[in-house]
Amino acid sequence: MSDINIKITDREGVSHDIIAPTDMSMNLMEVIRSYELAEEGTVGVCGGMAMCASCQVYVINDPGLEPMGDEEDAMLGEAFHVKDNSRLGCQLHIIPEMEGLEVEIAPYP
Repeated sequence: MSDINIKITDREGVSHDIIAPTDMSMNLMEVIRSYELAEEGTVGVCGGMAMCASCQVYVINDPGLEPMGDEEDAMLGEAFHVKDNSRLGCQLHIIPEMEGLEVEIAPYP
């Protein structure tokens, strides 16, 4: 089992140091939901299909994320509160290279 450390700032501005497993095929949206860092029903509304942007985060420290795919880019093109450092949590699969990732959960909606 391999875990990584991630820092997530919730929508209230509270910072959380999270330990996330890399061996469970989870994505960042699922980690946010499992730690209950956002009000129920406001993260992952579409179930992680890159169709709603409710799991949008702002990347504060990028240790080397995978490049953004076309679906993610298209969804962020239609979303609210988008910044240059916006990513969809459902598209960020938890891998060892994400050690030290820092994100802030974007406002909903």
